[in-house]
Amino acid sequence: MPLNSYPKTKEDVLKYVRENDVYFVEIWFTDILGYLKSFTITSHELEKAFDEGLGFDGSSVRGYTRIDESDMIAFPEPSTFALLPWRPKDKKVARMFATIVEPDGKLFDGDPRNVFKKVLKRAQDMGFSYNVGPELEYFYLKVNGEPKPEGLDRGGYFDLIPRDEAIDLRYQTVLTLEEMGIDVEFTHHEVAPSQHEVDFRYKDALTMADIVMTARLVAKEVAYMNGVYATFMPKPLFGENGSGMHVHMSLSKDSRNAFFDPNDKYHLSQDAKYFIAGLTRHAKEITLITNQWVNSYKRLVPGYEAPVYISWALRNRSDLIRIPMYKPGQEDATRIEYRAPDPACNPYLAFAVMLSAGLEGIEKRYPLPDPVKENVYHMSDEERKARGIESLPGSLIEAIEITENSEMVKKTLGDHVFINFIENKKIEWDNYRRQVTGYELETYLPVL
Repeated sequence: MPLNSYPKTKEDVLKYVRENDVYFVEIWFTDILGYLKSFTITSHELEKAFDEGLGFDGSSVRGYTRIDESDMIAFPEPSTFALLPWRPKDKKVARMFATIVEPDGKLFDGDPRNVFKKVLKRAQDMGFSYNVGPELEYFYLKVNGEPKPEGLDRGGYFDLIPRDEAIDLRYQTVLTLEEMGIDVEFTHHEVAPSQHEVDFRYKDALTMADIVMTARLVAKEVAYMNGVYATFMPKPLFGENGSGMHVHMSLSKDSRNAFFDPNDKYHLSQDAKYFIAGLTRHAKEITLITNQWVNSYKRLVPGYEAPVYISWALRNRSDLIRIPMYKPGQEDATRIEYRAPDPACNPYLAFAVMLSAGLEGIEKRYPLPDPVKENVYHMSDEERKARGIESLPGSLIEAIEITENSEMVKKTLGDHVFINFIENKKIEWDNYRRQVTGYELETYLPVL
């Protein structure tokens, strides 16, 4: 199927379903942590679902509701319709993302997609639209009944390996995504063994959050069908680079790139500079959302190309924020690359807090220091301190303590998601800190 040829309206979806032997429709949404949830209806229930919604028990979904206020209603969004290519070719299966509402028709505050829509409305009220292009890194691994992963290859950055099994998996993944109407711009081997990357063509951020959720499932489905495992865990292999999700972003205003200024020495508009200043000022506060797992902080350490220090630069890949090189005649490509997020985040919430931080910078006209020209990793602690360069949180508990006191993040997520997210992360940290790891047993047991 050609890219983007799926129907986008209720009437066209119903017609397509009738004419193309679509029998099952999966309704997709996420919990607050970004786990994909779904339930399935048959095609003859679809029109009723569009008109009346589909009731379900929200108390069983992490971070949604208590048992005494459990009723939720899901309305399928026809613009997100796509077939699932790995399902049977007869009695086909399609999917749509849903908008979650309460029984009285109010948008449900606990739905991450609704949270993001509110932040996008804030940007729209300021005259902006928000576009993003993420780079999704992940690993293909063999797992033979034990949690001791083994890679498929020993390749490195951009390596082309003869008879590379993982390349075939990547190609199958791209073809499957394109069958679903998703534009893939680029794919290649990443730095670590068995680490790979898929980049998506720039789009509006809500569509892109849906794409991230879809791509993670597609990569896993393709891997599973080939007898291996795809993981978006930020740091699955000791001593190797972790997986990031570098996010390229820009604002548009009146159909023009609001980040471009031909007269500025960096080709950045004042709004772009305010946006960068907002991201740097609030970087510590949003890291819990962009890097939400205990394992996330084993990636955010010096020496593995992941950002650790809060700085911005032109082209320099050691900084938290990078401004890719300007090319004459490509003003629309002027953008900011935020390098902290990892691919295991909830993309709706991660994009929401990144946008909100940038908008804070624009609204409050935060000043922006000059870009860093040196490699931040090569500076001494004293040099970084003199330059005012701070660090991202070094652990999940540090990130929790910072975010818990952030009015900006609370305002962005709303009380419901903010409280439930923090509570869930505290439980994760408590569970983690009670563990006795293999490292501790190997290092301390023989000598203590």
